[in-house]
Amino acid sequence: MPLDPSFIGRTYPPTAPYEVGREKIREFAVAVGDANPAYADQEAAKALGYPDVIAPPTFPFVITYQAAGQVVADPELGLDFTRVVHGDQKFVYTRPVQAGDRLAVTVSIDNIKSLAGNDVLTVRGEVHDQSGEHVVTSVMTLVARAADEAGE
Repeated sequence: MPLDPSFIGRTYPPTAPYEVGREKIREFAVAVGDANPAYADQEAAKALGYPDVIAPPTFPFVITYQAAGQVVADPELGLDFTRVVHGDQKFVYTRPVQAGDRLAVTVSIDNIKSLAGNDVLTVRGEVHDQSGEHVVTSVMTLVARAADEAGE
């Protein structure tokens, strides 16, 4: 059964704050193969004008994907996560994520459409720091593949 487009605009409660640590940033940078010294060396980050190390541009996926779990687990939406693939990901920044940030994410359903029998769901995550200032917006597209004729 297709997803109900009346869910467009639904917003979920903000997540508990996630404290961004230097080591988490360093580990993420290593995992994605980005050797930018501003991700591991506080002095290199300070030379660029930041108070502490900054995170690679895709780091917010760590917390926005978890926050999107509220959408995925919403029983009223009825999304079959066993059929979901990650279709696209975008980030729009106000400023980089940096060590010491305490970030909360508020997710909303931006769009639901059907494409070739597949449900395409767009989830927006607004990320704010401990002072309520916007840091980054994440836009994630999830595709729930249609069942084949055998129902699989």
